Amino acid sequence: MSKIFIIEDEQAIIELVKYNLEKEGYRVSYSNKGDSGISEIKQIEPDLILLDWMLPDISGIEVCKILKKDKKLRSIPVIMLTAKGEEEDKIRGLDSGADDYMTKPFSHLELKARINAILRRSKAESFKDEIIYKDLKINRIERKVFRGNQTINLGPTEYNLLNFLIDNPKRVYSREQLLNNVWRDNVNVEERTIDVHVRKLRQAINIKDATPLIRTARSAGYALDS
Repeated sequence: MSKIFIIEDEQAIIELVKYNLEKEGYRVSYSNKGDSGISEIKQIEPDLILLDWMLPDISGIEVCKILKKDKKLRSIPVIMLTAKGEEEDKIRGLDSGADDYMTKPFSHLELKARINAILRRSKAESFKDEIIYKDLKINRIERKVFRGNQTINLGPTEYNLLNFLIDNPKRVYSREQLLNNVWRDNVNVEERTIDVHVRKLRQAINIKDATPLIRTARSAGYALDS
């Protein structure tokens, strides 16, 4: 389930877009201001951002520039939403780093089509058949894990957990972030259940004579790190 974040100051537009996208199965969050939106995006790490041009604090253009300068956020696609329909405005929006541009008012069907197209392209560009961190390797096509020359046998949850952590090694993820990204729709999972699966993953990949690769950040979460 893809996560979409809306930065828009018109509540009526937020409610309409949120309602229609949630019907399509998206998870939607929002902010009414640019500064708070940037802060929330850093926590949520959405798959796509819908960004209004005219905001009460800073412009959508400035928000987009800030996001694209952040190494951890720059790959998140942005669709600009604006009442400005002139070609030079569209060029300004795209030059700021936006991936697409929609002029208000817009239809839900067109918005959905644009979102789907961008997410398909984004996922195709970001997905790697094989990914390596130190002597740890994941073959995503065959769902196989290796530590050096040794095959590591993981259960499906431990595999999904490692597959998520390896995309951003050394980054500490809170239990809530792991829950939202690995378990996703399973709202019944408790924090201690996450700890159990992290412990299983740690035991599986920390083979004899190898450097431990799961780090616990006290009171913060976990990271794939030595």
